[in-house]
Amino acid sequence: GRGVGGAVFTPVGSIVQVRGQEDNQVIGIGIVTGLAGTGDSVNMTRGLLNNLLNTHNIKIDPQQLTPKNLALVRVEATLPPGIQPGQKLDVRVSTLGDAKSLENGTLALTELTDISGEKVYATAAGPINVGGFSREGEGASVQKNVVTSGVLSMGGKVERAVPSTIVSDHGYIYLDARTAHGSYGNIVRIADTINALYPGVASASVDSRTVVVRVPDALPKDAWLAYLDSIRRLEIEPDDFARVVVNERSGVIVMGDGVRLRPMAVAYGNLTVTVAETPETSQPGPLSLGATTTLPRSDVQVDEENNGLAVIPGAVTLQEVVEVLNVLGTTPRDTISILEAMAQAGMLLAEIQRM
Repeated sequence: GRGVGGAVFTPVGSIVQVRGQEDNQVIGIGIVTGLAGTGDSVNMTRGLLNNLLNTHNIKIDPQQLTPKNLALVRVEATLPPGIQPGQKLDVRVSTLGDAKSLENGTLALTELTDISGEKVYATAAGPINVGGFSREGEGASVQKNVVTSGVLSMGGKVERAVPSTIVSDHGYIYLDARTAHGSYGNIVRIADTINALYPGVASASVDSRTVVVRVPDALPKDAWLAYLDSIRRLEIEPDDFARVVVNERSGVIVMGDGVRLRPMAVAYGNLTVTVAETPETSQPGPLSLGATTTLPRSDVQVDEENNGLAVIPGAVTLQEVVEVLNVLGTTPRDTISILEAMAQAGMLLAEIQRM
């Protein structure tokens, strides 16, 4: 919510996570069948199919197997904290070989293990939804969305529970700040807000990442969740991070409210190099014993903008920073380069992070 003067408040539960309640990833390698000729190449699938048939005591000469309907895939799932054996979960699959599409494929029963590969925590099987299609003819093809990966909605089943807890053996709850919210200010405010409701139970760790909350001895175990929920519902005013997050691949720029600019002068000009190829064919006359040859012809042009220095005034609010940068009239990718140069020169008072 918003407080007096437009201050932004947020629940404690949105900026911290409870230690012991983490998600866990399980992985496996599986086989997708029924791909109607869009599977992996023969050399790869011949061995896969031979192994699959051997598990069912079916013996066939591997050289007689020329399938294109199988694909080797990586299978992944996320186990939420507290999930129990028998419960269903979503599964993701993606090709490992040269299969063109997983459309209409079915995942054979696959075991999903922890990173060590020793314990099976889930199994997965069933039809795959790729969310697109691919069609190919002799002279043209069409494809919509990615067809080499897909999902099995509720296609996995939990086989083993992952131990989870909210209270340590010593009677404490550890609230760890999420990656983007770890700061001394946030941790101190969370501890102070908790102590205002439950005096003396919370303390801020010196690493600016964790708030340690003591569970009262008189609190029964069946009230732990209500105790934690009342803490997560408390609201604080989080820090304004002087942070600029950029993504050069997509041209995305995200700025925090604490970003500031010092007065400076900036000149930015684009350098464009154009290479044009116009090959010529030399055809000798008849009976000349000459050979037809192709001669390369390249035309290279270099254009550089000649822009003067632009004076940029200081900016002490996010709105002013946006207005100043918009005056430059550059594209988002060019703006990213300018921001990085400003930060290196000490003119941009913010931390730049790359996505």
